[in-house]
Amino acid sequence: MFLKTGDKVKVIAGKDKGKEGNILKIDKKANRVTVKGINMIKKHEKPSQSNANGGVVETEGSINASNVMLIDPNSQKPTRVGYQVVDGKKVRIAKVSGKAIDKD
Repeated sequence: MFLKTGDKVKVIAGKDKGKEGNILKIDKKANRVTVKGINMIKKHEKPSQSNANGGVVETEGSINASNVMLIDPNSQKPTRVGYQVVDGKKVRIAKVSGKAIDKD
């Protein structure tokens, strides 16, 4: 998977098309990502110690990773991701600008 937790992405398909947000969680096995503020779902919860009243809680649902595109930190445009070996390390490269994405 070309995405990592914390990456800023843009939704390119589905009901939230055009919205942007940061990745909260990744499920590599199912090829799904959870993006902050995207695909909000209502979940009914029973009363518990953490939520004394229970009720309907709105949370983010996961969407398929193919429906999001990484936003290039340099140009702020959606971009595809490539890989390159730089100084013996594998680095993610933005196809739009050709610059490295990771600042590790």
